[in-house]
Amino acid sequence: MVNKEELTDLIINTDLKRVDGPEDIWEKYIDLDGGKTLVVGYKEEGKVCEGLTEDLTSGMDEEKCVIIYAWYWEIRNSKTWDVIYENHETDLRFCSEDLERAWSDDSTFEDIGDVPGTELCTWSDQNNIEDIVEDIIDDISDELD
Repeated sequence: MVNKEELTDLIINTDLKRVDGPEDIWEKYIDLDGGKTLVVGYKEEGKVCEGLTEDLTSGMDEEKCVIIYAWYWEIRNSKTWDVIYENHETDLRFCSEDLERAWSDDSTFEDIGDVPGTELCTWSDQNNIEDIVEDIIDDISDELD
C-alpha cells in the first residue's frame, strides 16, 4: 500500500487533464494498489458576473465575471471503472476570472486579481492542490485499507 507521504506526492505532482466534453472539468488519475484508481478533479459550478462602470476609453459598459469551481475525488475500480467511493459534496472551491486562461495546480489566488464577487472567492487557501491534499487523504483513508 502507498503510504501517506507517497500518496501526497502523487496527488500533488500528477498532471491535470481536461475531460472531453462540453463541461469544464479537469481530472488527475492515480493508480493505487488493489486495482483501484484515485480520481481527483474539479468542475465548474457556475459563473457570477457584475457590470462595471462605463469604460472611459470605449464608452461601453464592461462586465467582469468569476467562474466558481469545486474540487471532488473518487476511488474507482481500475478495470471496470465502477465507483467504489466518491465525494462530490466538498466545500473546497476556488474562482478564476477568465475562461480563456487555463487553470492549473500552480495558479494562485493572486492570479485572480481584483474581481467583482470576491466575497465568493475568499477561500483562497483551497485553490491549490497542496492546500487540500490532506483533506482528500483523510477522507479516503478508510477506503484504502
